[in-house]
Amino acid sequence: MERSDRKIGLLSALPITLILLLSFAAPLLVVGVFSIMPQKVFTLTHVPDFSAYGVFLNQGYYRSLLWSLGLALAATLLLFLICWPLAFAMAKVFNRFTLVITIAVVITLFVSENIRLFGWVLTLMKGGLIEGHLRAWTGLTFDGALYNVPIIIFGLVYVYFPFMLFPLVQGISMVPEDARQAAADLGATRWQVFWEIDLPLSAPGIVVGSLLCFVLAAGALAESKLLGGQAVIVIADEVETAFTYGQNWPLGSALSIVLILIIGSLAVFGISRVDLDSIMGRKR
Repeated sequence: MERSDRKIGLLSALPITLILLLSFAAPLLVVGVFSIMPQKVFTLTHVPDFSAYGVFLNQGYYRSLLWSLGLALAATLLLFLICWPLAFAMAKVFNRFTLVITIAVVITLFVSENIRLFGWVLTLMKGGLIEGHLRAWTGLTFDGALYNVPIIIFGLVYVYFPFMLFPLVQGISMVPEDARQAAADLGATRWQVFWEIDLPLSAPGIVVGSLLCFVLAAGALAESKLLGGQAVIVIADEVETAFTYGQNWPLGSALSIVLILIIGSLAVFGISRVDLDSIMGRKR
């Protein structure tokens, strides 16, 4: 019976496995092949050419990678600090109002990320909505808040807010209220309940939300371009330049592979620490 169920499971998974191989694994393989081609020469030699990876180290592309990872880390930490109180309230305090907040947050995803960021550009630019009204009402002016590192982080936090909020809500809802009440009855302070009960038991949601936000933010491009201008060149910008203006596909592929390996390693490590069965509501 067990063998029969296993065969049925394998056959059922075959279609989605083929789709994943064609839509996910195949493009990654193509990018990997391009990364070991001679630069600006679209031919695969008998001996792999790793010169594109040498360019990554010798010409300072690693700085763009560090900027991307640093911005993603800062945005992820800020998102956790911002989303935790709201997620806790949605999971433990609010009742029907939780649905209202959920709908309000989800509706923002119906509008393109670029359009929303352009809205912030028009709001924060010199002569924009804020500066224009301030000048009209008070006569004061300022140069605008765009084109710096903090505004890029703000853009990342703004765009990826839902991707941290909802996993946190799911993780916090997994914390038994009895455990929190028992700790409080035994004399635990609110900080001790948070540190020893809430954080450990909601860790799956924290890990999933942090991974989603970090992975997406590390490969983000629109925030640094639209809000940051040329203040910071992130790795996604370097990849786009290599593939388009530079017509150096091996270099663009090498930069992509480096980013994929780093992000993929972090994702696999994080997922290995998560109990996916408990998140999906399955009992062992």
